[in-house]
Amino acid sequence: MDRHYQEWNESAPRGLLLIGFGVSLVAHAAGLKQKGRAALSWITLGTLGLIILNAGVAIFGEAVKHRTLYEQKLGL
Repeated sequence: MDRHYQEWNESAPRGLLLIGFGVSLVAHAAGLKQKGRAALSWITLGTLGLIILNAGVAIFGEAVKHRTLYEQKLGL
């Protein structure tokens, strides 16, 4: 199997999972803020959610790069 295809096949699902998990954490933090919970709890959770979300976007971006290189190699 081609290295670029393998990288794409492994990275794309990981990136999508992290994006979804990060968005869920940010939404949960927003709910905590709306309920009037302590600022430290929702700020911490929201920051962690944004870190995970951005990591997911970066990993998914790498996956797209590898898929593009794979298709370019095939001449598609």
